[in-house]
Amino acid sequence: MKDYEKEVSLEELSYELDVMLEAMLLNAGVKRNKLEEACELYVENIDDVLQSLDKSVDGVDEILAVVEYLRKNHTELFGK
Repeated sequence: MKDYEKEVSLEELSYELDVMLEAMLLNAGVKRNKLEEACELYVENIDDVLQSLDKSVDGVDEILAVVEYLRKNHTELFGK
């Protein structure tokens, strides 16, 4: 069995995380033509949103809280 962690570069991992973020935001309802802006806003606001959360919130719920923040504060990103 190969040691996967040693075979994946930081660049490759970063690319995969970018793709996953885009997919998650699309699934959350972000318009395709607003995807780049939504990704930037997600990254720019993640620390502030996480600091405002109850300490019992963690993991997946942290990610969902940032998406909810975008829904409430950047409605122009989302479409039908």
